[in-house]
Amino acid sequence: MTTDAPALLLRALEAAFSGDHTIIEEVFTEDVVAWSPNMSAVGRAELEAEFAENDDALSNVEFSVDALDVTGSKAFAEWRVTADHTGPLLVGDDLLIEPTGRNIGLAGATVAEFRDDRISAMRNYFDDAAILEQLLLDV
Repeated sequence: MTTDAPALLLRALEAAFSGDHTIIEEVFTEDVVAWSPNMSAVGRAELEAEFAENDDALSNVEFSVDALDVTGSKAFAEWRVTADHTGPLLVGDDLLIEPTGRNIGLAGATVAEFRDDRISAMRNYFDDAAILEQLLLDV
């Protein structure tokens, strides 16, 4: 288990929220498995594609961690993020939400598993319906 697990998890979360796929090789194992309510990826290439898919959808991203704990080869984080919806956002494979300009917020939790000083699995838990409710208020 890496002694930098908290820092690696924070970098992974920041990259996921900002769409920064430049750190993927440094932070994740080649065979990483990642899941969230609106995404699933096996391997770095798929994860990079997922990170890049909506990288222009949000701006002014602000991210904070309320709690972070490491137990054995796992790290757990509770987090909050706010951002402005300033670009097209693809939800699933068939719902494209054009920019609303709204500031949206989301809270969730992440579990990361580590192997060889990198994240080998990451699971994000949050209410994806909360995002849609904020973006589709007037629809």
